[in-house]
Order: sequence, then C-alpha cells, then structure tokens
Amino acid sequence: MKRLMYMLLFVLVAGTMQAQKAKYVFYFIGDGMGLNQVNATEMYLGEKDGRIGVEPLTFASFPVAGMATSFSATNSVTDSSAGGTALATGSKTYNGAIGVDVEKNVLQSVAVKAKKAGRRVGITTSVSVDHATPAAFYAHQPNRNMYYEIALDLPKAGFDFYAGAGFLKPTTAFDGKDAPSIYPIIEEAGYTIARGLDEYEAKAATADKMVLIQEEDAPTYPGALSLAIDRQEGDLSLAEITESAISFLTKGKGNKGFFLMVEGGQIDWACHSNDAASMVNEVQDLDEAVEVAYEFYKKHPKETLIVITADHETGGLGLGTSSYTLNLKALECQKGSVGTLSRAITDLRKAKGKDASWEDAKAILSAEMGFWTELPLTWEQERTLRDEFETSFKKNKVVFEESLYAKTEPLAAAAKNIMSQIAHLGWTTGGHSAEYVPVYAVGAGSKLFSGKMDNTDIPKRIAEAAGY
Repeated sequence: MKRLMYMLLFVLVAGTMQAQKAKYVFYFIGDGMGLNQVNATEMYLGEKDGRIGVEPLTFASFPVAGMATSFSATNSVTDSSAGGTALATGSKTYNGAIGVDVEKNVLQSVAVKAKKAGRRVGITTSVSVDHATPAAFYAHQPNRNMYYEIALDLPKAGFDFYAGAGFLKPTTAFDGKDAPSIYPIIEEAGYTIARGLDEYEAKAATADKMVLIQEEDAPTYPGALSLAIDRQEGDLSLAEITESAISFLTKGKGNKGFFLMVEGGQIDWACHSNDAASMVNEVQDLDEAVEVAYEFYKKHPKETLIVITADHETGGLGLGTSSYTLNLKALECQKGSVGTLSRAITDLRKAKGKDASWEDAKAILSAEMGFWTELPLTWEQERTLRDEFETSFKKNKVVFEESLYAKTEPLAAAAKNIMSQIAHLGWTTGGHSAEYVPVYAVGAGSKLFSGKMDNTDIPKRIAEAAGY
C-alpha cells in the first residue's frame, strides 16, 4: 500500500513538473538595449504624462528581473555577433563570429535544440535576416560580414519561420564575386517567400515554411524596417512580424509548441548615432512586440515563457549631465530620426548649394527638431548650429559624421548633439559599452531569470525551462 502511494505521488509530481515546462517560448533581444535605455524610455514616458517618475513598459513590469554581463571571449566589450552567439548558444566566442566558438567549431543554438525537441521555430528581426543576432541562431560562419554565406545557412537550419527587412547580399559572395541568387535557393528548400503582409496573408495558409520580408519598394529595404519614429502607414513593423510569426507557428494540427526569437535591432542603430529620440521610440517599438506576445501568454499562462534581454549596451548612455536635472520630454519635439534630418539637409544642399540661407536651414531644424518654435536654444547652441551651417554650406567643407550604420550631415549631427544637451543626456561612445544589460521574464520557468547572470546562462535556462 505504501509503495502504491509513493508511486502515485511520483506520478503526480512528475505530471506537475511536466505541466510547468514552457511549451511556448518567446525570446526578445533588444540589440544595444542597456539598463539606461529602458530607464530613459520609462522616464521619458513619465515626463510626457506630466510627472516625474516612470511610466512602466510592459516588459519592464514583468515579475522577474535580473541583469547580465555581456563580455565576449576576446574583449570586455562585445560586438553583436559574439553577443548574439552567446545568447543563442550559451558559449562565448570572439568578436565577429557567428554560431562558432573561438576554434571556429560549430555551436548548437537553443533554437536548434527546440527544433530537435519537436517545436516549431521562428527567427525574426527588425533588421536584415542575415544580420548578426538572428544569424547566430541558425548560421555558422567565421565572419559576421559573410552575409551571402549566412543566408545559405538559413535553409540548412530548417526552421519554420524567418522574418525581417530582407537580405543584404543576396547575389554577392564574401569574396566579392557574383553568386546565384539566394531567393531560389531558399524556395527550392521548401520555403515560401512573402514580400509584405498582404502577400504573407495570401500565402501563409498553404506554406510549409515561410520567409517574410518587406516589400522591395520600402524606403529602407533591405537593411532594416523603418525606424519607429519615421514609420509611415503600410510600413512593416516588429509587432506585425510577431503577430505573423505566432499565427504561422501555431497553424494546423499537431501543435507541439514553438520557440520564437524576436530582435529589436534598431535600438542599437539609434544608439550608434546617439539619436536619443529614435532610441526611446525603438524601445517602445520592442515593447509593442512584447505586448503581442503577452496577449498570447494571457491565453496560455501555464505553458508560455517570455524572456527579454539584450546582447550589449550601445552608446554608453548617461542620464543627467549637470545640475541634477533631466528634460526627457524635449525628445518629443523631434519629429523624425537624425537620418531623416540629414536627408532633408542634403536635399537643401542639392537644391540651393551656397545660395542656401541660414533661414532655410533654420526652417528645417525647426520643423524636424522643434528648435526655436518648441525648444528655446541658448546663444551658444544657436552659435554652434550657425557655425556648422557656415562651414558646410558657405565654405563647402562637408565632413559627414560616420557611425556604424549611418553617415550624417554635419549640421544634422550638431543638431542631435544639442537635442541631447537639452534633454541632459550624455553619450560616452558611438560604439558598444561593457555595461550590464537587463533581463526580464514572465511565465513558466521565469524564476530561473532572477538576479545577476552571464549572457551565456540565458539560453541554457530557456532550454531548462522548456525541457529541450
């Protein structure tokens, strides 16, 4: 009798443990999103609401929170490929590596483990599908710039759903030679390629495996989706990609669950440019994608795990530069990205050249940044802008500011620096830093993500929570 009771107790405990495993896993990665990127966004939202304090983001309100270190195997400051590989595989590697270790041996990602465990797998991003972070989950290449070779690895992984802006080098190998287009290769491997949401919705029902990218006439194709601050009606968004992924990964019979990675890639791009207004909009954009996942979680709370983290911090963002003040609400006056401002200034240069007047430039700065009309400038700030205008327009000495993903008109660069001054935000770099990154979690197995950890711990704990 006692033996029977022990056996029943064992079955009951084992069944309870099994029920606690995450059938559905969402893994969100905010590229470049350090602790201060999250804090700045929440305080910005608070100031917009007319008060001092934070307006919590959905993911920052999750019950479990921690922080992670992000160093690579070769430097205290990681790049996105080594950081992405650590978050994908649980192993450190050298800066520049995609899905391989320091000896260039193939590493197995948590996405591969999920696939082997019978789950459907989706890898999605707001930048190109062959970019460093998404690539780390499915590709194995010694150099992150081997975009064509990375794309060739996509069908080899055999995952069910990929989405992003496009492919950077679809017909050009790493050695610069022409190569067969990646698109028919992907299609011959059984994938349906959909350009835009309309085409996705028309093809999804009959597709076995899917690659969703934006339409070729999208203004930022194929490198990235439009920045949230610049988005126009009809532009593909990260939230829409997340919705499409959930729909595709749960369709049909035999649903054994899924693993879905979603990268908010342009938090990093905005921070490389030290563009604070674009940054807070990108963090909110990631949060909107998380909200889609959270709605799914609320329908399947005992079977769903949502984890949010970052591969590294970008920009060395500091909150407060002097006099114990922040003025984050000022960022609301910026109507578009620094890239949009830069293009407007370039257009003025092409149209009028040396005949352009300071009043012409002021009109652009006012319309795009809110200077003078919404944000008063000090004499020194206006003098900085005026001097840059004289140098680049009248003297025709145009020295573009170059970041990793952008070349910016000197007057636009001066303007975004002044916006950071007004908001009392400081930047230590146009690259990455070694700062801690946040970790948030909710759902089945979420307690595993509390406290301080290394980035390599995160995929291992996801695998544990999901029982891969």
